[in-house]
Order: sequence, then structure tokens, then C-alpha cells
Amino acid sequence: MFLSKRLSTSLIAAAVAVSVGGCKTLDPYTGEEKTSNTTKSSAIGAGIGALIGYLSAKDKSRRDKRKAILVGAGVGGLTGAAVGNYMDKQEDELRQQLQGTGVSVTRNGDELILNMPGNITFATNSSALKPSFHDVLDSVVLVLKKFDKTLIEVAGHTDSTGSAEYNKKLSWQRAQSVADYLIGKNVDPQRIITVGHGEERPIASNKTAEGRQQNRRVELTLIPIKAEE
Repeated sequence: MFLSKRLSTSLIAAAVAVSVGGCKTLDPYTGEEKTSNTTKSSAIGAGIGALIGYLSAKDKSRRDKRKAILVGAGVGGLTGAAVGNYMDKQEDELRQQLQGTGVSVTRNGDELILNMPGNITFATNSSALKPSFHDVLDSVVLVLKKFDKTLIEVAGHTDSTGSAEYNKKLSWQRAQSVADYLIGKNVDPQRIITVGHGEERPIASNKTAEGRQQNRRVELTLIPIKAEE
């Protein structure tokens, strides 16, 4: 799977729009907002950086491609010991925010995994988020926006009940519902990757009701954006 030319163009346009939109000044004579030539040049540079990031990542994994694009667009990457320290602080805040919610936080090297069980996020055979889970996701959003040097992979999983094709589709739809909620709360969409694994990656036995419940889940994996890979 690869990023299309259309997406690369959108990335450049987004980088330019964000840079220009955030750096307007007030004309002292007319009272109107205007953008300086310096700002325009910086915005164009960000767009070019995004394109360079896209081109340099063409042969990398999906995660690496997105990280390269973000770094190219001006998102400062983490280096050395700063990576572990950054993820330590993010882990601490997530654990505080999510205590007692049913969402678990697991550390895997420099990555953080938030396990969101399907029984508290979705109704059976539905990809619509339960309204009662919105407050929990809002707590996650607070941390994601504070620690913006991470890539967010949203992965949907199901148990083995039903056809593999149906489960694959449902798992992706659920992942997309979570991703859409995050984006709606102004988490940068370029940080987010969605994937549906269906029944392919169980964490418990599908032979018991308890195991199937554990397998029905959405996982958010937070991956640090490093300056050099």
C-alpha cells in the first residue's frame, strides 16, 4: 500500500495553509490581516519538506512513511535519550487520565499501547461509539495533543464469530470511528493511521466468552516520531 500523488499534494497544501494561517500580521494602516513574504516562503518550505519526506519514505513501512512526512513538514523529531523520557512522561499522564476507565496502558519499548475493549466502546455489531465513552476519549485527546511528537496507529480487532470478511470490515470501521473522533477533537489527522485486523490477531482464546470479549477491541499504538530512523 502506498501514498498517492493526490495525498502528497494534500500534505503540501496542508503544510502551507497551517504555516500561513498561523503567521498573519495586522497592517497598521488598513487594519487588515496580511501575510509577509517571509511567512509565505516558510510555508512553501514546509510544503516542500513534506514532499521530500514523502519521496524519501517511498520504500519504507507505512508507519515510517508517515513519520518521514511529518518530519519533512516541520514536526520536530525526537533524538537520543529524549525519546524514552518523552514517552515516560506521556505514559504517566495517560495512566493518570485513564485510571478506572477500563482502558489499559501497556509499554512496549518506546511505544505505548492503549487497549480499548469493544464492550465499553461499541454495541454488538456496531461501529458507532457509545456516548458514555466520549469522556474517556476526551481524556486521551488531552494527552495526545500535549504530546504531539507521536504517530497514532488505530487498529481494530474482532473475535472469530462471523465470517473473516465481515470481521475485517467491522474492525476497520470501528478503528475509523475512533480516528474520526480524535480528528474531530483537533488531533492532527496526519498523525493518524487506521487499520482493521479483523480476527487475525487474538490476544485470548476465541473458545470462551471471556476470551472473545478480550479479542473485540480497538488499540491505539503511540509511536515516537524520531529525527532519524
